[in-house]
Amino acid sequence: MKFVEGKRIVVTGVLTDASIAFHVAKLLQENGAKIVLTSFGRAISLTERIARRLPEAVEVLELDVRDEGLLQTLAKRVSALLGDQIDGVVHSIGFAPESALGGNFLNTGWSDVATALETSAYSLKSLTMALEPLFDSEHGASVVALDFDASVAWPKYDWMGVAKAALESTARYLARDLGPRNVRVNLVAAGPLKTMAAKSIPGFTEFESLWQSRAPLGWDVADPEPAAKAVVALLSDWFPKTTGEIIHVDGGVHAIGG
Repeated sequence: MKFVEGKRIVVTGVLTDASIAFHVAKLLQENGAKIVLTSFGRAISLTERIARRLPEAVEVLELDVRDEGLLQTLAKRVSALLGDQIDGVVHSIGFAPESALGGNFLNTGWSDVATALETSAYSLKSLTMALEPLFDSEHGASVVALDFDASVAWPKYDWMGVAKAALESTARYLARDLGPRNVRVNLVAAGPLKTMAAKSIPGFTEFESLWQSRAPLGWDVADPEPAAKAVVALLSDWFPKTTGEIIHVDGGVHAIGG
């Protein structure tokens, strides 16, 4: 049985075939879902090229989550491809300027912090509400965002760590306010992976060594599929009463003390 058979899902954040979002899109198609992708600016051509590696052809829509005009037209553009109702959204969006990472926490200016917070956290609300008119009125919908555990301060992660904490809080408030409409909002907190986003984090190798020494289940920084499977599971009907939750897919590191 294909457990997301017939689901209609919007997937953001497909940039390379190493990304969690790419593997989410692949698993969704393999399990019977119909999807559209979003990308932005010069990255659109990259997303279109990588999308050709998916099992089925897929459309790529332009979306910059900081562009109110594109957000306002998103539902109309998605409905033209998926129909008048959709079943889910994958938020795989995050960015912080270089000055907001790498041990510069105390010196980062507000404008760069604001960029990190708007792009990485507020965008969960922006994206969700842009597509909310399309959420299935009978069966509801599932919103899943990708996270990195923000319960502690990580080396070099700085304001992106703060943005992830804001993302986690945003998800809880969305879960509260959209729950009466049968919309579930959950996060998947993945361990470190060698993605394009990771390349922008100074000292990423410190994360690798930490996970290799502490993960009870082990951890492969080159394997996004465990995290992708968790995302697809949350998009399915198998978590009908789970919302406001953070599912850790990190080999168990979050549960182990120093």
